[in-house]
Amino acid sequence: MLANVAKYNILYHNEEPHVMQLENLRHGTELLKRGFAKMQKGGVIMDVTKPQEAQIAERAGAVAVMALHAVPADIRKAGGVARMADPEVISAIIDSVTIPVMGKARIGHFVEAEILEALGVDMVDESEVLTPADEMYHIDKNRFTIPFVCGARDLGEALRRINEGAAMIRTKGEAGTGDVREAVRHMRAIMEAIRELKGKNNEELISVARKIEAPAELVKETAELGRLAVVNFAAGGIATPADAALMMRLGADGVFVGSGIFKAENPERMARAIVEAVNNYDNPSVLAEVSKGLGGAMKGIDIRNLTEKDVLQARGL
Repeated sequence: MLANVAKYNILYHNEEPHVMQLENLRHGTELLKRGFAKMQKGGVIMDVTKPQEAQIAERAGAVAVMALHAVPADIRKAGGVARMADPEVISAIIDSVTIPVMGKARIGHFVEAEILEALGVDMVDESEVLTPADEMYHIDKNRFTIPFVCGARDLGEALRRINEGAAMIRTKGEAGTGDVREAVRHMRAIMEAIRELKGKNNEELISVARKIEAPAELVKETAELGRLAVVNFAAGGIATPADAALMMRLGADGVFVGSGIFKAENPERMARAIVEAVNNYDNPSVLAEVSKGLGGAMKGIDIRNLTEKDVLQARGL
């Protein structure tokens, strides 16, 4: 677990550095939970299904790994009900690396989230990639001491998840496809909606809040900040270094990569290249160099060929 390998780190808030124990930074107040999520900013978080994959991700420079029972491409292929990973596997992954380990819980399945918290993961992803447990409610993330990340397709979804206690947002994209267009669409939608808040008066912001079904206070806060109050990562269909750099150029604070690593021809080389791409997203010369000789990217699925029942992003509004 992160707290076992690094005792102190720095969280910057209001321009003042504060030294905090990472165990406390990871658990506790909204500020601390958001602070832990902010520490992942500028990095790559990779999906892994076993300790060996987690170690590949760590060597490649991932800032964290996401433990799950199968990568999204395999979840799509297998069908059936997708659930939280085996706790024994999650514990083995935690023990195998020194970087933070996250775990996925089904939408609304607060017991899975409690189990993940008890196992010692560093963050929970309430994920549409897994089969939703509750079609009415998301997990009340405010009652947990561990931070959560949630997916969003637009500003309304993002602010609703933040209101529930999410410390990090990620674009939903369309996981397991290797087709980045939905991640692009969702990131553009969120960023454009935030830009449109600029210059609006109080009454206009309240009107926006009603329209997007989000708390007015959060709409006002977003307008003042000119961005979401929490970090906003890109996810869903990122399969190449160029994809990762594209999402950073569109305003992402970092990227999640699922099937794009371990469904590639050379996972370790692809993992390193994507990390380098995120670190150098605005340098085409570096991007060209790191993209050389990677072997084949994941085959992927053109999202236009998906049937309605196969679309994951619509889960959890």
